[in-house]
Amino acid sequence: MQKRCFTEWLATFRPSINGYGYYTDFAKVYENAERLKIEINILNSLIQSKNIESDFEHILTKYPECLKAIPILLAVRESEIYCQDENGAINYKFSQAEQSIDQYKYFMRQTGLFDMLENHIISNLYDYVTGVEVGLGSNGRKNRGGHQMEDLVESYLKKAKVEYYKEMYLTEIEEKWQVNLSAISAEGTSTKRWDFVVKTDSCIYVIETNFYTSGGSKLNETSRSYKMIAEEAKNVKNFKFVWITDGAGWRSARRNLEETFNVLDTLYNITDMENDIFSKLFK
Repeated sequence: MQKRCFTEWLATFRPSINGYGYYTDFAKVYENAERLKIEINILNSLIQSKNIESDFEHILTKYPECLKAIPILLAVRESEIYCQDENGAINYKFSQAEQSIDQYKYFMRQTGLFDMLENHIISNLYDYVTGVEVGLGSNGRKNRGGHQMEDLVESYLKKAKVEYYKEMYLTEIEEKWQVNLSAISAEGTSTKRWDFVVKTDSCIYVIETNFYTSGGSKLNETSRSYKMIAEEAKNVKNFKFVWITDGAGWRSARRNLEETFNVLDTLYNITDMENDIFSKLFK
């Protein structure tokens, strides 16, 4: 096999791995908005009301459950909202009516909700809440991003049509296939969990995946740790360590990555997967 050039390989690293579903989880947005659809539609009658306080009082008297929909109008998911001013402090409860209607009216006025409903053009509160949910959903991007590299690697494992397992502990591998991995488990003291394990007729492949958009000390620690695993894995028959990584963050930590690259011939990136490396590796 032709020797790979680290500089050329690093040049193919991606600045981002964000997929189309990373930015907004619309299924979750619609699910959250639908949960309060009835209450939101009742509150719709307050839009451009000429007597909003009395209309609001009428709604709470007849449909007190509408209180549940008020926090989301302020982009708040909790059912309790703490407020204070010169008149004192109140922890407003919205799961059920625990304050007086006058107190809830005070809340609506002071937070600006009455003003928004009375005087500003909002044609439909359900559409408004859907927009609020889109904004709140952006907070989940970190969690969605954390799984993107694993999901991408899994898609290429499926394409390669190999037998693979997700999130498997080192001890589970030893028990399932009767192999001794003490060389890489610190004599049984390590409880390492691998992102994926691939089993072929002749070999067990353990796979770690990660993606780094920015640099930092963690990259150097990861690279040193995986270099050690790569060297230890050479002492285990019919066993290989595979590392799939990518991201512009490695450009600032290229020295440590190159050291691992030089001892681990199964260190790959996204471009390698696109070039069908798994079909070649697991044949």
